[in-house]
Amino acid sequence: MTPPPAAASSRLWLVRHAAPLVPPGTCYGAWDVPADAQATCAAAEQLSTALPPGTRVAYSTLQRCELLAHELQALRPDLTFTPDARLREMDFGRWEGKTWDAIGKSDIDAWVAGFATHAPGGGESLAHMLHRVAAALQTAQAWRTEQGAGDVVWITHAGVARCVAWLQERGESALPRSDDWPVAAPGWGDWEIRQLA
Repeated sequence: MTPPPAAASSRLWLVRHAAPLVPPGTCYGAWDVPADAQATCAAAEQLSTALPPGTRVAYSTLQRCELLAHELQALRPDLTFTPDARLREMDFGRWEGKTWDAIGKSDIDAWVAGFATHAPGGGESLAHMLHRVAAALQTAQAWRTEQGAGDVVWITHAGVARCVAWLQERGESALPRSDDWPVAAPGWGDWEIRQLA
């Protein structure tokens, strides 16, 4: 009997939206701010030439990611696009739209002290965000199983890219502290590629 072929390798492209149109030093996560339109078009053009055929694209439902997804779809109508709210950035609750200086040191210190479980600004805890990103990873792996191969693209945010790094290296059951949380993330309109386990 011939053994079944080894599963083909698939990659997860973590694409970050273009620079958002917010003043420097502003807290924004779930705050639905637009991105620079010209930079978004440039990012879509670069991505469109890099992506292989048969790629599935999921994107955050915040407009800075939706705009990039729509620009990419216009250039690559052969790809499959799906909105996914699980790919949104962290919700900072009452902090959204405030400058970090205006939030106050004691509030930020409380978040740092309970980094994984504290909900900054009454919004979303990192543990909750890790859980939803883990669920989105399971969906991406299911797509891979359906197709037998093929890359998956997420048009998303820096926080989601950091969650993927944490989940792939440590797993969902390990809760991070502020001093061991990954800081690396793709730049505006750029991407990183990870193996989709």
